[in-house]
Amino acid sequence: MKKILFRKILFDCLKFFSVAIIGIGSIVWVFQAVNYLDIMVEDGRNYQVYFQYTILSFPKIISKIFPFAIFLSFFYIISKYENNNELIIFWTHGIKKLQVINFFFKASLALMIFQIIFISFLVPFTQDKAKSIIKDSNVNFLESFIVPKTFNDVIKGVTIYTDEKKQDGSLKNIFIKKNTGSSNFEITFSQRGKIQNRNNTQILVLFDGQNIKGNNNNLDSFSFSKSDFNLSNLESNTITYKKTQENSTLELLNCYISLKETDNEKINKFDVENCSISNLSNIFRELYKRFIIPLYIPLLILVSLILVMISKEKSNYSKLKFLIFLFGLILIIFSESSLRFVNNNLLDNIKLILIPFFLIVIFYSTIIYRLNSHIIR
Repeated sequence: MKKILFRKILFDCLKFFSVAIIGIGSIVWVFQAVNYLDIMVEDGRNYQVYFQYTILSFPKIISKIFPFAIFLSFFYIISKYENNNELIIFWTHGIKKLQVINFFFKASLALMIFQIIFISFLVPFTQDKAKSIIKDSNVNFLESFIVPKTFNDVIKGVTIYTDEKKQDGSLKNIFIKKNTGSSNFEITFSQRGKIQNRNNTQILVLFDGQNIKGNNNNLDSFSFSKSDFNLSNLESNTITYKKTQENSTLELLNCYISLKETDNEKINKFDVENCSISNLSNIFRELYKRFIIPLYIPLLILVSLILVMISKEKSNYSKLKFLIFLFGLILIIFSESSLRFVNNNLLDNIKLILIPFFLIVIFYSTIIYRLNSHIIR
């Protein structure tokens, strides 16, 4: 019977947690997806790239709201059990409050390990995959970003200007400058033009214009009545270099080992992008975010378990509930803001790493002491 009761309350917590994290995550994802849509359209990407990119951003959103969803779920379910007098069933079956505390503390350790695995492996993988999709995709939605009377420089090395853009997509008085090297360039003037799709390839067809090529201070020019400007295989100005948060955990650890073995910033035997002494503080922050911040999850669940130790019959029960919830929010904010104090000094970082361990020991010991001394009934 005891196992059934424990499974029931844990199942209710996890069920509410699943609904909460998917619900909150979906709301945040929709808002981000709207922002991504503007970026994608301005950058000339098609909707398939947009869909893949936004889907791959969902794990990162989940990892961000995970601690809050955990605390909210356990706080709400335990409070609901107390309000509905369901916790009395535990006490009448001989289950002690300490047993409930220990059961949930063990469950919190499992959730903490899950969060570490999730944020250390899945999130960096999806972030890197999303960046690869952008990097490997072509600019193939150009009608959306060409704005009349504006120098459009979304395409890397190419600037396009037009006086007028009609509803049928045709352009008037077009200026195109393309940088083909350090001292090489190509300038094209055209009276009219229109983007056409040929075999899934976008071509800017130009009419009645002139082309000027510059090559090592030599100029060549010719006039044309019709010319095709191929828009395929052009790169955008979107940042495609790999950020520290997109490196795998193994790459970050290898980078730290490499930098520790040699103080020469140029030496990187593991060939890890962004691996340099100047980026060491960001590497520490990323490792701290992946391995240390999840350690606050057991502490948050312990905070919610204070509700097990107080009775709704207390005159100040509502006030105590509010203070417990507020304390949990403060812990979440503190755990996230502590990331700002991580630097490239290992000793200072160790002090930050010890904080969640210290708080868990102090908080758990205090709960045990107060239960054993019957201060809280």
